[in-house]
Amino acid sequence: MNHGRQLFTGAVAVGAMALTAVAGCAPESGSGTSKNEVSYWLWDSNQLAIYEKCATDFEEEHPGVDVRISQIGWEFYWSKLTASFIAGTQPDVFTNAPSKHAQLLSLDLLAPLDEFEETSGINNSDYQPGLAANWIGGDGHRYAAPKDWDTVALFYNKEMAKEASLSEEELNTLTWNPRDGGTFERAIARLTVDKNGVRGDEPGFDKHNVRTYGLATADAGGMDGHIQWSPFALSNGWYYMDETPQGVRYHYDEHRFQETLVWYFGLAEKGYLPPFEHFSPANGPEVQVGSGTAATALNGAWMIRTFHSLKGKDVGSAPTPVGPNGKRATIMNGLGDSLTKTGSKKKAARQWVAHLASDACQRVAGEAGIVFPATAEGTGLAVSTYEKQGIDVTAFTRPLRERSTFGYPLTDFGADISAMMLPAMQDIYANGKPVSSLDRTNDQINLLFEQGG
Repeated sequence: MNHGRQLFTGAVAVGAMALTAVAGCAPESGSGTSKNEVSYWLWDSNQLAIYEKCATDFEEEHPGVDVRISQIGWEFYWSKLTASFIAGTQPDVFTNAPSKHAQLLSLDLLAPLDEFEETSGINNSDYQPGLAANWIGGDGHRYAAPKDWDTVALFYNKEMAKEASLSEEELNTLTWNPRDGGTFERAIARLTVDKNGVRGDEPGFDKHNVRTYGLATADAGGMDGHIQWSPFALSNGWYYMDETPQGVRYHYDEHRFQETLVWYFGLAEKGYLPPFEHFSPANGPEVQVGSGTAATALNGAWMIRTFHSLKGKDVGSAPTPVGPNGKRATIMNGLGDSLTKTGSKKKAARQWVAHLASDACQRVAGEAGIVFPATAEGTGLAVSTYEKQGIDVTAFTRPLRERSTFGYPLTDFGADISAMMLPAMQDIYANGKPVSSLDRTNDQINLLFEQGG
């Protein structure tokens, strides 16, 4: 599952500009053909069965209502959603992501849930801390119902860890700093093995001919570094903007951030992290761990089942390392279900949003054990489901107890910022461009806010 880690780029950014141009005059038809037909879009195929079950339960409670679910892969989801708004064929309800939300909200495409009787009962206290508040706009209205949440942890190959003489306790208590990388870098070096069988921390290690990298690559991280550098930068006392989770000035020019990047991308120079060209959509972190070309991978809770299903691999998970600020750090991201303005005209669509946010549907999601539902009860059921399957998810739930989570950065101009940061970060990773080059990029980003876009 992808939880919104990759942002608007290329053609999608163009689509966003087109959407801006016509947002005020798009037809108001929507894709549903009658008041009793509700169209619902999501992108995760792994969760399709969950919401088909929720839809069946909902339809039994509301005779005559037909919920039509469209599952569209992440790589096409947002461009198709953009096109649907332009054409006036947008869904009544759709799965929303924090990385896209601010832009959709600024274009006045979403309906405020608190203004309708069916959805006015959604309260922040009903969900894991911080999730519901993320969907409240600057005008004080709620524009999405909390759906689920995720954090980031370190997946690792247990056999490789054992061969490297790294215990579970050691992996669960790693530390990090930007000077020498702490015990985290030492562990990653130990797990790295060249084609002659020499480990990364042993004399004679050949960094140009590596068989197994200690840490998998997941591209350069773009504007958020969600499963790349964010756990390190956040635990170094840095945050993306002047306010959390949404501000108006970015901090990519700060020393604490840039020294984190020097260390992180320096892992590739040492041979512990694959070179930039090693990554592709077909060779993501889970593929690298599955093929044995990487021993560990930072990734999100949405990938738990994928990693634990890798053929012939016994996979464990450890929390992110403790950083210079004395704490661990991970982004806590959460999706939501939004009601379009056209969809808001249908009572059935409003009722469907309420059902998606209800204990009943959250329980269905929890029992499936695919993601962590937004409610505490749903989360507990998911944990139990994983435990029954022999999967320990403590590394992902622990940050909630320790309060070591950070909200996903909510921002205006997301498409523009992504279009600037993606190539800037790739240039650093691939070509060794100085991290100080981000000073200029940061100035350009902040200029967007100063000039209002």
